[in-house]
Amino acid sequence: MATRIHAARSAPGSAPSLAWERAFWRAGLPLVAGVDEVGRGAMAGPLVAAAVVLPASEGIALRRLRAALAGVRDSKLLTPEKRIELASRIEHAALAVATGFVPVPELDAVGVGPANRMAMERAVLGLGLEVDALVIDACVLDLGCPQSGPIDGDALSLSVAAASIVAKVARDRVMIELGHADPRYGFELHKGYCSPLHKARLAEFGPCAHHRRCFAPVARLAAAP
Repeated sequence: MATRIHAARSAPGSAPSLAWERAFWRAGLPLVAGVDEVGRGAMAGPLVAAAVVLPASEGIALRRLRAALAGVRDSKLLTPEKRIELASRIEHAALAVATGFVPVPELDAVGVGPANRMAMERAVLGLGLEVDALVIDACVLDLGCPQSGPIDGDALSLSVAAASIVAKVARDRVMIELGHADPRYGFELHKGYCSPLHKARLAEFGPCAHHRRCFAPVARLAAAP
């Protein structure tokens, strides 16, 4: 069973901090990955997770790290342009960054919950290093290392917020490409989520290969004569 470490919560509305990561660093666990996923609630497209390992820092190095990642927040609070800018800064500041994808056929086969964990585990295993600990948004993975799973982790932890940005940028790129390849559904506009435009296009054209049959509205249309 994974060991959990707790850290003091940030004040409501404040920027994400390194409190969770520093709790692990001070326990002698320097390689801490923040992990988050995007696309869980979408009707189409892959589920994507990212893992970000920030350098264990104190003193001047810690202040430089915070300055390099100024503006990093939960990806949902940022514009697409700001997310792309911050993703580049995260890549330069981090020790390691990786993404994990679960494509639609696999997601339909296992369900959204298991796919969520699969994407996160793939991101962690794709880092190219053996992490000492994990900070994950409201989740604990079966990876046999110490973990913290704070609720709203992307609002509390800087590395989880960074992971949310990296994952969102990666998934948006996929959805934009799908939208250009098949312009019927407007994937590049709503990124596969349940917007009025997406629901209208889905009703008009029926589901395509990129729609998740495990979602009830898609399943009903796929089964219609």
